[in-house]
Formats: sequence, structure tokens, C-alpha cells
Amino acid sequence: MTRTDIPLAARARALALGLMLAVTVAMAAQFLSGHYGVPVMLMAILLGMPLHFLAEDDRAGPGIDFAARTLLRAGVALLGLRVSLDMVAAIGWPFVALVAGSVAVVILGSVVLARRLGQDRAFGLLTGGSVAICGASAAMAIASVLPARDSAERDLSFTVITVTVMSTFAMIVYPMLAAGLGLDQHQTGLFLGATIHDVAQVVGAGYSVSEETGDIATVVKLIRVTLLAPVVLIAALVLRRAAPAGAARPPLLPGFVLVFLVLAAANSAHLVPLPVTDAASTLSRALLVAAVAAVGMKTALARMAQVGAAAIAMLLVQTAALATLIAVPLMLGLV
Repeated sequence: MTRTDIPLAARARALALGLMLAVTVAMAAQFLSGHYGVPVMLMAILLGMPLHFLAEDDRAGPGIDFAARTLLRAGVALLGLRVSLDMVAAIGWPFVALVAGSVAVVILGSVVLARRLGQDRAFGLLTGGSVAICGASAAMAIASVLPARDSAERDLSFTVITVTVMSTFAMIVYPMLAAGLGLDQHQTGLFLGATIHDVAQVVGAGYSVSEETGDIATVVKLIRVTLLAPVVLIAALVLRRAAPAGAARPPLLPGFVLVFLVLAAANSAHLVPLPVTDAASTLSRALLVAAVAAVGMKTALARMAQVGAAAIAMLLVQTAALATLIAVPLMLGLV
């Protein structure tokens, strides 16, 4: 009997326990984040990892798998309602081109660097995309189109944890760095939005400088989020061509990427009321937190140490490279 032959009620019962556990962990992470100011994605994955034994339980495992995959894709798709072409017009095409070029350089450089450091190309794509685009959300989306590997959950958990820690560090340090480089408030907003990994940390860093800086940084960050769709699409195309004959291939256009693009187009055409976009933004974040919690539950703590110090150094290099690619043109007045 295939999955589609199973009655809907039976499938719902099979998924209920695991989904409930993932949502519970996500709610705990949100509580800790709201009360202590720690990044919610980091809390979600750290709280989930000690519960790895639940993912191996036949009663909870299917629901946890569903949360890690389907909730993730739904959350990423809804991000489309947060972006529009109006954002591009507000920032200007020259800087948008700089951001897009920097994203491409970081990702391609990461794939090359990964092989030099003993990692596979998939790891380079995963970490490079998370640093260059939007942190944990990008890592989750890119991981969904990567080929099946024994180290998939370990690498994804490592990337989410490391990039979130680095993003939090950047939220504190980058405003001071921008001041030291002599950037004005407008340029500081461009720099923060184009270099800090996660959306929440961009908002925190930008509004710690000024309201103008926070507004600009948030818009630039959402433009980077827009690049998630083409990057995932290109990755899927490349992986399809590289897949061995007879092996399972990723879809030509992942469904959640198509929905992302449709929603972004609708938002650009001003077809979606503001209350709907606000509600979709809240739902998207909730779905992504639950998905990250599920990924944590699927990750064995003992395997995290196998990633190695070279992988941490790789993310540090990626982060420094992105900051340099953005800061130098701003300092020289080229954008």
C-alpha cells in the first residue's frame, strides 16, 4: 500500500504525535527567545537535539519527518509574501546587483573551498547559501533539494547552529564596524542588510543604530531573501544533471519555490492586503521554527563533533568574504 492509498484520517493519526512534539519544542524555543533575547532558531534546534530518541520511535518519527520537510517548505513558500519589486526600486539596482553578485561569489567560492577542506560540494552549497542569503531559512530550503546523504541531518544542524551564532555575533559587532569604517546611517543600513545572516538579527542591528538604518537594513535583507528562489532552482538543475543514471533526481522546479515566486509576484502587483501579508509572515516564522525543532530532533548529538574545526573555519571565511565584498564598494562610493 502506497502513502496515497492510506486514508487521510489514518495518516493524520500517524503524524499527530511527532507534529505535536515539534510544535511543543518550537513553542518552548519561542518562550525562551521572548524572555531572554536568544535567537529562536538556535533555541529550537538546541532544545530538539536532546530529544533525538523520539525521532527513532515508530510512533513519533513520521510526524517529526513531516515537520522537518513539509512544514519547512510551507514556511519558505510563505516568505514570498514578504518581498516585492518595490523593495528593489527603493534600494536601487546598482546595490541590488552588488548583493546578487556577492551572493553568487560566496556560494561558488564555498563549493570550491569545501573540496579543499575535505567536505563535499553539497556541504559547500549548504553553508555558502546560508551565509549569503538568509541564514537558517536558506539552509533548510537548500537542504531540501540536496541528494540524500548519511550526513545530511548532521550537516544541516551544524550549519543552522553555527550560522545563527555568527549572525548574533554580527548583530552586536557589525554596527560598531560600520561606524569604524566611516559609513553614514544610510550606508550602514545597506551594509547590515547585505551581510548579517538572519532576518531577526538584521532588524536588531539596524534599529540599534537608528530608525532609518533599521528600515533600510530590513529592506535589503528581504531582497536577499528573494534570491533564495533562484538559488534553490539553479541548485536543483545542477544536481539533476550531476545525478548518476537511474538515481532519484530533485524536481526540476520544487513546488515550494514555485509558490514562493507566485506569492512574490502577487505581492509585487499589490494584490495581497497588508493584514494577509502580516499574518503570512507570522505563520511562516512559526512553521520554520517548528521545522528547525524537528531537524534538531532528527540529529544525533554524537555525530555533531564529526564535522570538524575546518567546517567552522569555512563558515568564518564565508562570513568575512561577504562582509568584505559589500563593505569595500560602500567605502569607495561605488554604489
